[in-house]
Amino acid sequence: MSSAIHHRLPLAGVLRLGRPSDIWFKPALSVVAAVAPPNLALLALGRLDLAMYTMAGSLCALYGHNRPYAARARALAWVVLGMVGGLAVALLAAALTANAVVLVTVGAVLAAVQKTVCDATRIGPPGNVVLTFISSASLFVPQTPGRIPGHLGLALAAGAWAWLVGMAPGLLRPHGPERRATAQALNAAAVYAGTRGTADGHSRARAACAAAIHAAWQSLLAAGTRPDRTRRALEQLLVRAEVALAAPADTDPARLRAWAGDLRGTGRIPRVQAPREAADELLGLAAEQALPPRSPWHRLAPLAPLAARTALGCALAGYAALALGVGRPYWALVTAASLYQANVSLTWNRGVQRVVGNLVGVLVFAALAPLAHLHPAALVLCCLALNFGAEALIGRNYWLGSVCVTPMALLITEFARAQNPAELITDRIADTLVGVLVGFVAAVAVTNRRAGDRLQQALTAAERARENAARLLAEPHPAPHALESARRSLAAALVDLRATADAAAGEWWQRALPEERVVLTEQSGHRTLAATVRRQGLVPQDRDEDPGRERDRDQGPGRTTEDIRP
Repeated sequence: MSSAIHHRLPLAGVLRLGRPSDIWFKPALSVVAAVAPPNLALLALGRLDLAMYTMAGSLCALYGHNRPYAARARALAWVVLGMVGGLAVALLAAALTANAVVLVTVGAVLAAVQKTVCDATRIGPPGNVVLTFISSASLFVPQTPGRIPGHLGLALAAGAWAWLVGMAPGLLRPHGPERRATAQALNAAAVYAGTRGTADGHSRARAACAAAIHAAWQSLLAAGTRPDRTRRALEQLLVRAEVALAAPADTDPARLRAWAGDLRGTGRIPRVQAPREAADELLGLAAEQALPPRSPWHRLAPLAPLAARTALGCALAGYAALALGVGRPYWALVTAASLYQANVSLTWNRGVQRVVGNLVGVLVFAALAPLAHLHPAALVLCCLALNFGAEALIGRNYWLGSVCVTPMALLITEFARAQNPAELITDRIADTLVGVLVGFVAAVAVTNRRAGDRLQQALTAAERARENAARLLAEPHPAPHALESARRSLAAALVDLRATADAAAGEWWQRALPEERVVLTEQSGHRTLAATVRRQGLVPQDRDEDPGRERDRDQGPGRTTEDIRP
């Protein structure tokens, strides 16, 4: 039976600033290093009007900073190809027609494709927004077929330079991303261990810990299969994080934090004794590789409602901007494209952040415009500074990053020719308000009833994974590889269940969610997960590592036999 779920539209907390990312400076410096040489070269040649095409490639340097370098090389290459492909479609459409309605329609379809592909591949921030900004803006630049190859060549050349910029840190810290992922898992495990598994907020901390550990294993998997001492050491640290997830009351949070701190920089990785009798190699990555990969259709099918929202919202926003006589309808289109998150509640939050950030951003532009108009070099330097500021601040809250993104986007329009600041500000405010309003209405109108279906599927998958692990635990001598694979499958299923439940909880106009079943499945799943860790002998028994812990490890404070039963 279907029932509408009533949601409040919160304002408190939407604009609250968070902690900056541990690597906030990496994308900030990378984008400056990627954008500066092409723009300065064009400045020297007196051809800043071509900067839009070089920036298409340069902005690819924003992607992939959390990925191991082997995976980053592939991801950045695909991002560059995707950027140039979208640019090619936009330039061809601009060369073939000047009909604004047709161009907005093409931009909306491109935005939907870009959103779907970015979400399906989990490319990470900045997601589809940069791709959509470049392709949408290019639709409304006068174009001829003969100039398209040259413009695409500029984008490809700048994209190749961005690829080199993105890969360059690997020369100094070849295992930097894996070290950071492992440190995040250890810190999350320390937070959960601090709750002893019973304090307020322990369920949320447990879910965050499980997600961080799963992400760290995936990072090691993406780094490649070649065995080395660094990967082995990181695997052993991750096993300790898994022990904390299974037995928080028996874990010292300070030691986990100390290990995480030691992973910063380029120092030596802490060497911890394997908590079980040594095999030639830990089974974590082998078990992950044994899991069948998901088909592309399995990833794309659940994103159909989100793609429909994006296409409809972007198209309607662009049409509304045209109806109001705004000269740059692609701003409204890009605003709508930037809104769409995993559910309607998060989309609302992003809409509030976008409006606030853009309104403050136009004030920053009004202050910078006189300086930028002094000389083309000042214009280029202002854009570089805003590029850095946007990436440095956006991790704290989207609206704060938008304060820099908005004036940067306005200044980019002046690369071809100086324009009236008052006109640009008026158009930007109008397009922001139109894009947010129309985009959010489209998000509400296009219901996502598949969110409930996905939650049911995630529940079924988690229950089956738990039953499989419990069956192996009941055997007298289960094969180590089988038990390890079952543990990995169960951990992944629990992480997916929590993410799916969170996404479904913020969706509107759907049937009531089985919240009690989700809680019970998570509880039983984590009990079984803990039992597999103990059965494999992963819990450390040496007193040197855990001094003073002589109590029964299966029944520490705050736990009962039920807590470790499969």
